[in-house]
Amino acid sequence: METTYRQRRSRFKTVIDNETVERVKHLLLCAQNIVITCHVSPDGDALGSTLALCSVLRALGKDAHVVTADCAPKALLFMPGLRDVVTATRQPERAAELIAAADLVFCLDFNDLKRVDRLSPCFEQSKAQRVVIDHHLDPVIDCDVLISYPEVSSTSALVYIFLWQAGWTRYLNRSSAVCIYTGMMTDTGNFSYNSNDPDLYLIIHDLLRKGIDKDNIYRLVHNNSTQSSLRINGYAQYRVEFLCGGRVALLMLSADDLREFDYSKGDTEGLVNTPLTIPEVQWSIFLREDSKELVKVSMRSKGSFPVNLVCEREFGGGGHVNASGGEFHGSLTDAVSRLLEAIPNYENMLE
Repeated sequence: METTYRQRRSRFKTVIDNETVERVKHLLLCAQNIVITCHVSPDGDALGSTLALCSVLRALGKDAHVVTADCAPKALLFMPGLRDVVTATRQPERAAELIAAADLVFCLDFNDLKRVDRLSPCFEQSKAQRVVIDHHLDPVIDCDVLISYPEVSSTSALVYIFLWQAGWTRYLNRSSAVCIYTGMMTDTGNFSYNSNDPDLYLIIHDLLRKGIDKDNIYRLVHNNSTQSSLRINGYAQYRVEFLCGGRVALLMLSADDLREFDYSKGDTEGLVNTPLTIPEVQWSIFLREDSKELVKVSMRSKGSFPVNLVCEREFGGGGHVNASGGEFHGSLTDAVSRLLEAIPNYENMLE
């Protein structure tokens, strides 16, 4: 048993090309001021991967900072290191200064610079060398080193694999291990999809040995509801519409609904997953009208139905086969019209 375990652990050394790992190590050893960033509206994987990498780089003696476009959702405020994150919404000048002073930038969990929103011009003007570590399809970021593996279920897992191959997992402490596990857990729906790779559980084995309490992490992420979030989610579920013979579920909340229920960021986290508990539903869609000019789009699916394709074509977004998002610039009414026009083009992909 022990021999088999060690042999399987060695697979990590072949996931990323060894030459690529050495190039990143060389860039890191030559750099001193390092900025790590992720996509706008950061989720567990974006924050987990950036915070863990930042912790390791600081342990290596580097001046490393996580800089994001906006703040974390309430459900993730427990994550170690989050207080040190510089957000452009709260500290725009500090964020710009750090990016301008950086000699190395890590772009984690996104494949296009437009995904850093208001920070995009700062990174475009930066003279720093750039490393991308991501698991989304079709990366278009101009960079010096690209580590792109869509088959890996989360960027957090990919960061762990990089650290393993670099020989740096010894610098992972309990706090950074919590971040890695949170990213892996949230980006696989608590290991309910994209999680059949047995190597994932070898990573979890190592994280548990760092002292994480995975049961408590689950509770911190999911058992933090408020009265307002309970009411707004219940209201949205009561008004759900079923299309295509019940195979498609559509949830909607208008800007007026958000005001009425005193919505705050994170209140509807996970709502889009709820209709998938119905066996017949294969495609779940959630439209949230953040303003009269902007609708956030979230989609989840079962099996092989490609919500990333729908989000990319119809709403300028993307993501994974079973979990994707985008946005619509206009009213909720217009977004619904756009969606209803598009659904027939994908109905034949439903099982």
